Amino acid sequence: MSEVQSGQEMNKTVEVPSIVSVSDLASRLGLGPAQVVGELMKNGVMATLNESIDFDTAVIIGSELGFDIIAEPEEAEQRPSDEVDTEGVEQVKEHARPPIVAVMGHVDHGKTSLLDAIRESDVAAGEAGGITQHIGAYQVTKGDRRITFLDTPGHEAFSAIRAHGAKMTDVAVIVVAADDGVKPQTKEAIRHAKEANVSIVVALNKVDKPDADVNRVKQELSEIGIVADDWGGDVPCVEVSAKTKQGIDKLLEVVLLVADIAEQNARFEGNASGLVIESHVETGRGPVATVLIQQGVLRTGDHLVVGGTYGKVRSLEDYRGKKIKEATPGMPAVVSGIREVPNFGEWFEVVQTEKIARDWVSRQVRKHSIKSLTATKTVTAQDLTRAVVDGQVKELAVLVKADVQGSLESLLDSLGQVGNEEVRVKVISSGVGDISESDVAAADAGNAIILGFNVSIKAAVNQLAKRSKVDFHLYKVIYELLDDIRDWLGSLLPPEITEVELAQLEILGIFKVTKGLVVTGGRVKSGQVTVGQDLRITRKGEVVGNGRIVSLQKEKQLAKEALEGEECGISVETNDGIEINDLLVFYKTEEKARTL
Repeated sequence: MSEVQSGQEMNKTVEVPSIVSVSDLASRLGLGPAQVVGELMKNGVMATLNESIDFDTAVIIGSELGFDIIAEPEEAEQRPSDEVDTEGVEQVKEHARPPIVAVMGHVDHGKTSLLDAIRESDVAAGEAGGITQHIGAYQVTKGDRRITFLDTPGHEAFSAIRAHGAKMTDVAVIVVAADDGVKPQTKEAIRHAKEANVSIVVALNKVDKPDADVNRVKQELSEIGIVADDWGGDVPCVEVSAKTKQGIDKLLEVVLLVADIAEQNARFEGNASGLVIESHVETGRGPVATVLIQQGVLRTGDHLVVGGTYGKVRSLEDYRGKKIKEATPGMPAVVSGIREVPNFGEWFEVVQTEKIARDWVSRQVRKHSIKSLTATKTVTAQDLTRAVVDGQVKELAVLVKADVQGSLESLLDSLGQVGNEEVRVKVISSGVGDISESDVAAADAGNAIILGFNVSIKAAVNQLAKRSKVDFHLYKVIYELLDDIRDWLGSLLPPEITEVELAQLEILGIFKVTKGLVVTGGRVKSGQVTVGQDLRITRKGEVVGNGRIVSLQKEKQLAKEALEGEECGISVETNDGIEINDLLVFYKTEEKARTL
């Protein structure tokens, strides 16, 4: 076999699941297990044949062995409806449902204000810092049709929420300020919309401002692949003003037109299914979830499975908090009666009885328990780098509480990205709801700071925290929390040590040499020589020793300093030799606090 043929064979593409054992990876690559184990060891990770590695690690190891690793298609997530035999059952006719629209874009570009104008309400004034802190769902009416809007957060920390928001929707309205242009979060929102394969409409907001430049914004959009329809592209761009309500009617018309092209239909009969938009714990009601109906009809009293938990719909409300008897496709609804707080973005399905829901969840719990008992240690891509830096990294331990599941997930994601190879955040625990006594106890045991986002702390818990000397901080705005985290991590960084040159002196004569001391004389070439300064001895441009000046004389009189151009005699404390024509460089060190 030629070297070329061998190289072609080693460059083949191999499918690998998200978690794969070392022995299975070796088998898929057609290599001996020892080769894969050896490659892991080169990267600082000790793993046996029976241990598992994640996909990212497999990509790294495979690449170094000459393979292109791609993800193996995952099995579809199992749901209760998968167990129902639908053979012979007549299919229910589907009808057009309200389009679901995500409003996305950069912070301060006016997303929530635009929704306020659409709904003629004032939500932005009630948001901390004027920034949407989690997803809100609303419905508006245009003529005889309804449109469901999702208001996704604008702050950069909520990338995870925006991604979920895009995946739940039919149309993404990307809000871009006409006086500011395309920003990083604008690009990120567009990327999420494209990945979710949803139609895009651009709302050019703040066109009423004197410095608005619509053409400049369209040019910036075209540079990232979003070409306006009036520029020969296929993306509708509507000029609007949330302040004057200019273009609002046209925006709604365009949204409906774009949605109609996609023909979004749904089943308006039978059991409901959909997604969790938001979830939290509410005093007196327990776990509460805002859900978006995708198929069927959700009614009060329905039994439902929500991801890994279940419950019975005790109460049903629309987005305004008004009690309703049923919710149909495209509607957001607030549900109480679920056993536990469901995860953000989780699916839900209605089943016939509570027993079916309970038994299904129990079976899933058992499956996961068996998997966890039989699972071996999984090596992740982070382990490859941590293997090198562990033991050198300082950690800031925190316990995180948030009001809703979506915000919690985004917070944890953001905290995981703060830090560097020297300092990082370690989350010892997290959850939804107010700060409790058990949180204080856990933080005390883990020597952690409690971070509360849009939650409160009762007086008794506050007193317990003070007695236990547990530090807690409450926040309403995400970037304030992250700024504090960066400051605290920065305080853990060792200071930056810099040297400042103070003076140079050329040696003209050597008078006395004893152990640890040299008495010499010379001329100050630059700066100011002062008793007590540290110095380096340089000879022909190379450093040959170090020392410290302990005394100084000018004209046989003790002095404190000698200035540029003056000659002086000095006593140098050093264990290194000094010769005529050497250059002494005097310096001081300064410490400067570092920041992330």
